[in-house]
Amino acid sequence: MTHFHLIFKVNRSTKKGKQIYLNSILEERMVLATNLGFPRIGDMRQLKKAVESYWKGKSSSDDLLNTGKELRAHNWGLQKKAGLDHIPSNDFSFYDQVLDLIATLGLVPERYDWNGGQVDLDTYFAMARGAQQGSVDVTAMEMTKWYDTNYHYIVPEFEEGMEPSLSSTKIFDQYKEAKDLGIETRPVIVGPASFVFLGKAQYEGFSHEETVKKLIPVYNEILAKLADLGAEWVQIDEPVFALDLCPIGQGVVKAAYEGLKQPEGLKILVASYFDTLRGNADLFYGLPVDALHIDLCRGPNQANTAANNAEKAFDEALAKIGDKTLSVGIVDGRNIWKNDLSKSLGFIDKAVAKLGSDKVFVAGSSSLLHTPVDLDSETALDEEIKSWMAYATQKVAEIAVIAKGANDGRDAISSELTASDAVQEDRRTSKRIHNDEVKSRVAGITPEMKKRKSPFAERQKIQQAALNLPLYPTTSIGSFPQTQEIRKARSAFKKGEIGETEYKDAMQAEIRSVVEFQHDVDIDVLVHGEPERNDMVEYFGEQLDGFTFSKFGWVQSYGSRCVKPPIIYGDVSRPTAMTVEWSKYAQEQTDKIMKGMLTGPITILQWSFVRDDQPRSVTSKQISLAIRDEVSDLEAAGIKMIQIDEAAFREGLPLRQSDWKAYLDNAVEDFRITSCSVEDSTQIHTHMCYSEFNDVMQEVADMDADVISIETSRSQMELLEAFVAFKYPNEIGPGVYDIHSPRVPTTQEMVDLLDKAKENLDERQIWVNPDCGLKTRGWAEVKPALKNMVEAAKIMREKSKASAAA
Repeated sequence: MTHFHLIFKVNRSTKKGKQIYLNSILEERMVLATNLGFPRIGDMRQLKKAVESYWKGKSSSDDLLNTGKELRAHNWGLQKKAGLDHIPSNDFSFYDQVLDLIATLGLVPERYDWNGGQVDLDTYFAMARGAQQGSVDVTAMEMTKWYDTNYHYIVPEFEEGMEPSLSSTKIFDQYKEAKDLGIETRPVIVGPASFVFLGKAQYEGFSHEETVKKLIPVYNEILAKLADLGAEWVQIDEPVFALDLCPIGQGVVKAAYEGLKQPEGLKILVASYFDTLRGNADLFYGLPVDALHIDLCRGPNQANTAANNAEKAFDEALAKIGDKTLSVGIVDGRNIWKNDLSKSLGFIDKAVAKLGSDKVFVAGSSSLLHTPVDLDSETALDEEIKSWMAYATQKVAEIAVIAKGANDGRDAISSELTASDAVQEDRRTSKRIHNDEVKSRVAGITPEMKKRKSPFAERQKIQQAALNLPLYPTTSIGSFPQTQEIRKARSAFKKGEIGETEYKDAMQAEIRSVVEFQHDVDIDVLVHGEPERNDMVEYFGEQLDGFTFSKFGWVQSYGSRCVKPPIIYGDVSRPTAMTVEWSKYAQEQTDKIMKGMLTGPITILQWSFVRDDQPRSVTSKQISLAIRDEVSDLEAAGIKMIQIDEAAFREGLPLRQSDWKAYLDNAVEDFRITSCSVEDSTQIHTHMCYSEFNDVMQEVADMDADVISIETSRSQMELLEAFVAFKYPNEIGPGVYDIHSPRVPTTQEMVDLLDKAKENLDERQIWVNPDCGLKTRGWAEVKPALKNMVEAAKIMREKSKASAAA
């Protein structure tokens, strides 16, 4: 969409010439269609395949770089063709945008032996994944969730004495790359305030404000170079405004932007997203920049109050924006439902009436990184449900349509508005969405359904007698490596190339193999390895009513790891058992205990694309009842230990503390509905991924799982401190093996971690397990790592015996 008409030519290679260009070539000013970021993985996960090929040594760095270049060119061209006026660059990354900034600022931790200069590709990936080759053996940097999304970022490590310096040309290279293709882009960078709050101090006396002041000269250098290259706009992402900023936090923001120097001719947009501004509004709207972006799609209890939140946030923006440009995040960057174009256009028309058309941008609520690439790839998706959906490519088109409607009037987009209105009405009335039986069952939930029969202390004695496990019992989190043979068999079955019997035979053979391996290394509590599961959430979504699933709806979780979230479009119920047959078969292969493996309701909700026409809490109750039925059936089938993963429990926590109670009360209640149908002798486990637990320990305890396993190896047991300080009474499996890195930890490393755990926990509480499931790892790593893990547990038992004898 081009609204600019050239009046005369100027030399844009000079700052003065560029300013003349900017001030003089516009015959008319109009609402602009803009985008904060686009998915980087490719419509067929080309980036994943290229990165993993490079890691395996099957392709060169040139091959990898060329794939990145092709993906970027495609993404820019697609957005230009759709009619966007501002197209992002530097939103592409080979692993993570925060890691990119770590490299750009030269904040490489000492253990990577970086000697300055440009951060090379191998150092970059070593920070992300660790490295273990020849004499090199270095651990990865910590990884955690990006705000309340399922995307993971690499956590900056602020070591004493670090001096930031410009150490990567990536942001400049990608801007020039687009320009060479004839595409003007808006470079994107994570803002200095957000960056310092995303990191972790590695020394006493760390100051966020002093650190941000050290960063600002490098940011200024980046801005100056972008201006010299001819960039017209730069986008600085500051999602920190979605958090509760105390006076010290607000002081850090002020220090950052007081020191930021805006070069002549370069305009700055600061983007806040993932929640409304609330107490940070005055600070945000007072920033000395040209444009500000707000998210109108996110806020507490999205479905039931989103409209109200949006109205309030929008009215506040119009009142406080002053003479700055307002970027209106009206197209949802984190879900897959079509935009209500009529409603969105109403917001934009109101902004134009108040601010003028030259002071309004139409945009996605956040980067579209969190949505799949292109709905047109989904040729097998149910046509009615597909008609309600939009992926990133379609969302870009929606942004352009809304801007066109604002500029040219509703008649210019009458067909698009008619189609949009029909979709909204269809979703309000469709019987495929609304199921009275499910609604009635939710209404019938009783307090008794949320309680175990006895307190944990009594259950623990019963379980110890029934299970007869040693000290430091060993287990794994659930999945084992998904080999090429497993994927090939599953794909062939889905395509109809092999029958159900042949497929079942292949999966059962893999289960027998996994059981035999666990026997060989002497693991105490076995798992069946989950060969039949494509993903811990998608697998369940495929079998629950109210869900549908895509073929190409991939989104990036971390690095090369992509997930394909189920799509919750209607009321949820379980038509038949989902896991019982596989767990029962696995138990028949061993005299040891076989864990049944399920995914919990909050994680299924959090890692799905959720319907936006009812409160999320209602949808999660429906899922809770479905999983409760599965738990009961597993117990009836003879499974004595059932793990209900709530990997996303902490991730789903709202960004604002005032919204926590409602979420946590609901999350705890849902877990208890799911888990409390069993007898005292049945042991309930749960697992939680990378999370900070300090703020939610009471609620974790209230879940009343008999055993919780957590990821602690990358933090060197730091995450265990919350459980120790709380005096968590139940049993804990602190992860001793970082499964997100290809390196194999030594037995001594794991003994050292268990010694740390033993310093603060009763050893009768401690389980020994990896950090997470082993699906993404190879057998060449898993076999020695688990062997070392079992050996570490046995060493701890011998230490215990020696201590008792003394």
